[in-house]
Amino acid sequence: MGRKRKQRRQSHGSAWHWQQTDCWYYTLPSTRKRVGLFDDEGQRIRGKANKELAEQALAKEKLSWEGDGSSANGGGEWNVARVCSEYLQYCERGVATASISKGHRDSAVSWLNDLCSHCGALPTAQLKKGHIQTWIEQHTTWRSPATRRGVIAIVLAAFNRVEDLHGISSPLKGLKKPASRPRLESIAPDDERSLYEATEPCFRNFLFAAVQTGLRPFCELARITADDVEESERGMMWRVYSSKTKKTRKIPVRPEVAELTRQLMKTAPRGSGSPLLRNTKGNPWQRMTGVVRFITLREKLGWDRDPVKSKYSCYTCRHTFAHRMLSGYWNDGVGCSIETLAELIGDTPKVAFDHYGREWGQHYQAPLWAAIGEGGNHQGKEGGTSSKTEGERTPRRRPKRAGGGRSREANNSAARGAANTRKRKHK
Repeated sequence: MGRKRKQRRQSHGSAWHWQQTDCWYYTLPSTRKRVGLFDDEGQRIRGKANKELAEQALAKEKLSWEGDGSSANGGGEWNVARVCSEYLQYCERGVATASISKGHRDSAVSWLNDLCSHCGALPTAQLKKGHIQTWIEQHTTWRSPATRRGVIAIVLAAFNRVEDLHGISSPLKGLKKPASRPRLESIAPDDERSLYEATEPCFRNFLFAAVQTGLRPFCELARITADDVEESERGMMWRVYSSKTKKTRKIPVRPEVAELTRQLMKTAPRGSGSPLLRNTKGNPWQRMTGVVRFITLREKLGWDRDPVKSKYSCYTCRHTFAHRMLSGYWNDGVGCSIETLAELIGDTPKVAFDHYGREWGQHYQAPLWAAIGEGGNHQGKEGGTSSKTEGERTPRRRPKRAGGGRSREANNSAARGAANTRKRKHK
């Protein structure tokens, strides 16, 4: 007797709940592809109890298909311009609900509008990876791998979103982004002093706190208020909220930063809501203001003509903190672990290792030195290394083993043999 065919719980075109993700989907007729359902704010509909909301979202999807005079393939003729428009509307809603940063929205608007001027009328089904590569290569100012990586990431996000929402297969699957490069710029102590001497007190305090804490300059450090400061027996701690990661963490601060904080709290006390670090006009530091101020400093110090110092920015202060923590700059040459650094700067251990640990982390490099017999090396200030010469190195002696230098296994084997001999003689 043949096995009874399993009946489908929901027909194609109906909303259904997937327990694994706790989200609602629908499956287009004549396909096996699941398409997620989203609410009016662009968020996935979650929870098994939200069946009615999922059905309403699906009804709106079907209504849009009929309005476009299309079949159930998700909505008529899709071209590149329509895909870009869909993603930009999503970014606008995200900015309104604070789920997407304005910087991401602005980059998406600039790059996707430029893409539309290149091939906006091209149907999605005819778009090839070569079109994207040709478009990028036409921009001579996009030479940086980081810039190209950001452009490709936003283009892929636009097409992936349309695929999730409307079931339109992305023609850019497999498009490779340039590999991310570690951020290795670190401000030397002499250059740090030159920065402080060349700028006014408000920006000097901002840069000093950025170097000493490693916080993201504008989405974290510029938002610290007196209400985020906690005093304890061990010292001062800051409660830091990151608008980038949407997480809050508590970090200890160095005594120099604690002293500066107490001074700034006199002009921005608890309950005032004013940030501790403000510009000369008493306003919070904004990204554009800080970037322009640092560019002016680079030109004033002549760093714009230096191949290394010309790359310094406000964000380099964060890299400098990571470098100094890993090299033991404030701890007599004993660097911290990647996990500790990740907690302090608000990154995952993997991100912290990829960006900083492979180049600067002693806990990563020390086992490599030990593996080749150079385990006596130690780190100095700013990651400098020093080691004993061959004549100064003390030879290591292996401990003597019991049994005249024989191994433990050999001793045990000999003992068993002697015991068996005594048993035979006794018999």
